[in-house]
Amino acid sequence: MTAPQDLRTARLLLRSLEPEDIPALVRLAGAREVAAMTTRIPHPYTEDDARIYLAQAEEDFQSGRSIVFAITLLAGGELCGSIGFVIAQSNRHAELGYWIGVPFWGQGYATEAATAVVAFGFDTLGLHRIHAHHFAGNVASRRVLQKIGMRHEGRFREHVHKWDQFIDLENYGLLASEYQSGK
Repeated sequence: MTAPQDLRTARLLLRSLEPEDIPALVRLAGAREVAAMTTRIPHPYTEDDARIYLAQAEEDFQSGRSIVFAITLLAGGELCGSIGFVIAQSNRHAELGYWIGVPFWGQGYATEAATAVVAFGFDTLGLHRIHAHHFAGNVASRRVLQKIGMRHEGRFREHVHKWDQFIDLENYGLLASEYQSGK
């Protein structure tokens, strides 16, 4: 188990990742375009990478360090990405992270999933703050974070070293009080 419960939106079912998701994880997360926009997905992405990811996600969930949801289409159940939190319970905050497979880009799935997960974080987990970051050139992720109410808080210059280059990260945040007032 990687998530405590299922979350439903108008078009999506967010559920625990399962071993049956491995082929789709390899195909979708394995796309160079996806890896190029994330800090933690390697390229190439193999079946072993997916198995390690699932095992680590389950261990981290059991220890309270993270929650990871598979993003699936409500109609048909097709996996289209993943979303979740790295949790710092002592500070009552979490880092939001997500990726969407290339065939599903531009359809609003990331925004829909992030809206549901942020609501879960504040309403169910009782978080005080949720933050996220994206690579400086990732306009689509910037739009997602803005649409869910996050504010730009700053830039981490040359913060990530990926594929022999240093990449800037843009950081965004949302407080529970801001979330409540925006409901």
